[in-house]
Amino acid sequence: MNTFLQKLDSVDRRVIFLIIAVVVILPLIFPLGLPVEPTQTTIDAFDAIKAIPPGAKVLMSFDYGPSTKPEIHPMSIAVLRHLFHKGHPVIVMCLWPDGLFMAKEALDQVALEEYKLTYGRDFVNLGYRPGNEAIIKGITQSFEANFTMDAMGTLIRELPIMKDVENIDDVSFIINMSAGFPGAVEWIQYAADPHKIPMTSGNTSIQVNEVLPYVKSGQMQGIIAGMPAAAEYEALIRRAGMTDEMGEATSSMDAQSIAHLVIVLFIVLGNISYFVKRKQEKKY
Repeated sequence: MNTFLQKLDSVDRRVIFLIIAVVVILPLIFPLGLPVEPTQTTIDAFDAIKAIPPGAKVLMSFDYGPSTKPEIHPMSIAVLRHLFHKGHPVIVMCLWPDGLFMAKEALDQVALEEYKLTYGRDFVNLGYRPGNEAIIKGITQSFEANFTMDAMGTLIRELPIMKDVENIDDVSFIINMSAGFPGAVEWIQYAADPHKIPMTSGNTSIQVNEVLPYVKSGQMQGIIAGMPAAAEYEALIRRAGMTDEMGEATSSMDAQSIAHLVIVLFIVLGNISYFVKRKQEKKY
């Protein structure tokens, strides 16, 4: 046993890298479903969406791109499942150019493939418009003035879902999936707070400290904070019977948790090896 421990510090680092790769990849392919206990801010976001009046229209803005997709996209999928399960018409827009592709991918998966919904009636993708917070200010006055056509090239006045939706005051809830500027802060400052429209957001972990004060002040109803919270939201909709799927965030957290355990194990064994070798050297 001592000989084995003494040799641990001379293990080829490529072997360690291979072991880490295996313990990361396997949970992604075969999710373990490790227990996830939702935090209060995630529960608050879930409860706020749950409390939206039946049939009320929801505005959801996809303000992130491929670089933050692993962290934010799973929560976008989970939130859309929640909204469509409750039968809410969803109006999607984007303040980031890449958000257009993120939104299309999420809507194709959830609205079309899973729920078999009708475009233009149950949901719409208005697409991307440049202008940052100016677009938010613009839709507080008129959607049509800022989004004459949707992402498919259809005049929005011809879409059933946009009937009776003149401006931001005609939606009942705002959800922002944010990776930075423009994002959650701008939506709060220029739309949700001045127009008294309830709002929640999904954010990257690095943004949480910037957005959390708005949650504490009651200007925003909860927050889905990073990949751990995305896994928590997936757990909440599973418990509510909205889906049986484990979810990408849950699989990713499984992989992360197992990888961390293996790394800690290597550190512990490495230290044991060091002390065993040191003890043997003192004998001689």
